[in-house]
Amino acid sequence: MRLPPWLRTNTFSNLHRTKSILRGHRLSTVCEEARCPNRGHCFSKPTATFLILGDHCTRNCSFCSVNPGRPSPPDPEEPERVARAVKEMGLKYVVVTSVTRDDLPDGGAEQFALTVRAIRESVAEARIEILTPDFRGDSNSIKTVLDACPDVFNHNIETVPHLYAKVRPQADYKRSLSVLRRAAGLSRGALTKSGLMVGLGESFEEVANVMKDLREAGCRMLTIGQYLRPEKNNIPVREYVHPDIFDKYKDQAQRLGFRFVASAPLVRSSMNAEELFLHND
Repeated sequence: MRLPPWLRTNTFSNLHRTKSILRGHRLSTVCEEARCPNRGHCFSKPTATFLILGDHCTRNCSFCSVNPGRPSPPDPEEPERVARAVKEMGLKYVVVTSVTRDDLPDGGAEQFALTVRAIRESVAEARIEILTPDFRGDSNSIKTVLDACPDVFNHNIETVPHLYAKVRPQADYKRSLSVLRRAAGLSRGALTKSGLMVGLGESFEEVANVMKDLREAGCRMLTIGQYLRPEKNNIPVREYVHPDIFDKYKDQAQRLGFRFVASAPLVRSSMNAEELFLHND
């Protein structure tokens, strides 16, 4: 299918400095690894979503272009490198995510916690959002991360239940809901957040039902965006959803009581995350 006009992005300048800082500190971003269409916009601000725990994932989701494979052991210096990059970039709002690390007993939770604490020590006023994998549903891992006191705990539900076998074959819909439910229950004031992709063959009613499930799990912030195929070996787009439908999704979510909803074709889970948080602050 040809890309509709509402999905065409502009070319941005002043990207070199952000990339130079990231390379200088030997850091990866999900913006680059997942081929996000907004990376030019975000890097020019500058902002970025830091990808910790390596650039190889122990899972192989059909929508994602991050390389599957055997990851390296966690780098003990990585939290400090992220913190130094945050300071050099002048960030006041930081988003940290990771590949899924099913090879680690805690799923990488301790590395998340160390990174949050390192950022706090380096830039005390920074607000921090973490976008986590499901940690195989382990409550201790979720608690480890929340004990570091991030401002936002984000875990993406990604899609509707009947598409999980195609889109997230190694994940589980109910398990992802339980992660958000446990995070809401263990939270020390952190907002809970989740995100959905559309255009994979879901119906409006299915998306609305996922929203209900997320609210019942204690989720307070929601992002909804168009799935775009990052590479030819990823699952194809079934539909380019019209912007009017995204507006209807937003209306439905607001009626369900989400404190903030970002719903538009180019919305991504961490895009404009600072603005989303400040709306709730």
